[in-house]
Amino acid sequence: MWWNPWAGSVSFDVALATHASAAELARLQARRLAALLKAARDGSALYRSEIGSVDPATMALGDLPVIGKCELMHRFDDWVTDPRLRLDELRRFVKDPTRIGELYLGQYMVWESSGSSGEPAIFVQCGQATAVYDALEARRRRVLQPLRRCFDPLYAMERMAFVGATDGHFATTVTVRRLRRLNPFMAAGTSSFSFLQPVQDLVAQLNEFRPTVLATYPTAALMLAEEAVAKRLRVQLGEVWTGGEALTPAMRDFIAQAFGCPVAQSYGSSEFFAMATECRFGALHLNSDWLILESVDEHWRPVPDGQEGCISLLTNLANHVQPLIRYDLGDRVTLRDGGCACGSALPVIEVQGRVDDSLLLRAQDGLVVRLLPLALTTVLEEEAKVFDFQIIQQGEQALLLRVASQGEEGVRQLLCASRALRRHLEQRGLSSVSIDARSGEASQPGRSGKLQRVIARHASPPAANEPVA
Repeated sequence: MWWNPWAGSVSFDVALATHASAAELARLQARRLAALLKAARDGSALYRSEIGSVDPATMALGDLPVIGKCELMHRFDDWVTDPRLRLDELRRFVKDPTRIGELYLGQYMVWESSGSSGEPAIFVQCGQATAVYDALEARRRRVLQPLRRCFDPLYAMERMAFVGATDGHFATTVTVRRLRRLNPFMAAGTSSFSFLQPVQDLVAQLNEFRPTVLATYPTAALMLAEEAVAKRLRVQLGEVWTGGEALTPAMRDFIAQAFGCPVAQSYGSSEFFAMATECRFGALHLNSDWLILESVDEHWRPVPDGQEGCISLLTNLANHVQPLIRYDLGDRVTLRDGGCACGSALPVIEVQGRVDDSLLLRAQDGLVVRLLPLALTTVLEEEAKVFDFQIIQQGEQALLLRVASQGEEGVRQLLCASRALRRHLEQRGLSSVSIDARSGEASQPGRSGKLQRVIARHASPPAANEPVA
């Protein structure tokens, strides 16, 4: 069992900063930015050339260029500050599902991104970063059942279920596996369930496990809420945690009513696991003591508070082994002008996150089947190894599949993607659904600035009394 030497001090620091003033948070941020820039200059060949001889303590963040995922991955060995980290070896590591949650080189957590912006990536988390994410989740996650937490602050008596992609080295899956290994008392009461399986199988597994806390994506929570309303999912939940996608007020209300419990939303990414958490008034508070999020226009100029930017730039102050500085995150965010009624000085943000749609398709027997967008994208990424694509619903039994690549490579990708999508449809009783497959057609980004890859355009919704599988 690995003990993180950063855990105690970071947890104490996060607890203190939770109630800090805006001025105190600014001082913490400035000190940590200087430390990050020094680590990047001293250890990263990529950033050594960018920072040069400038004193990190006096350097303005805006003096550094904006950088994107593709460039960083192409220069991976120059980017990281530990020369033992090599991209080819890390690629082999994340291909092995038996090593999910295992420490790399005995000290680093490793996870892969889903490739939602068209380019998959690998992120290596140092001990400080892992401790920061853990502390932010533990100290700042909204308490949904205050009385119950008084008697069970560590969730020891809860049965916690994560529903998502469970066979890859994704951030949440890695974190769940790691926590199960570190805390044996949690192992029996914590489990992961794949949303890639048929919904009836997922429901049966959840009914058997009997979770009291559900952690998943909003679209998956919505699907399970429909199963609960239909009396097929029979679980007594006390809390639902969502993240990774946009949660609309209507979705939140439906999920809360279906399960009879509160629903909380958080904002995170592969680049920074716990970026913002929700307060009791439903506002997302940015963890600005450990990250900087710049909302900028199309020319990389800062936009005023209260105005939505075209893109957001992330600087991760916690991770010194793989410096992310003015990183093009892709999401559109608005930094709210003014404070919050909860009294926290942590900035409030509004996020236009992923906007992929759930698809409602009709099987041959007339039953309407819901397909989750993250399940569809995971199938094409993991099975077909295709990342720049769109799936567009054209009707109750018709899909359009587009891949951006042209020529022979486009034909190859289209064949792999079509086969993977066809298998996924057949497993869900949707063999009658047609797939119109096209290559060489560029996809258009959605409202978030990221590529919208699953679109329910021209789909006829089922009647209110129709069952949804």
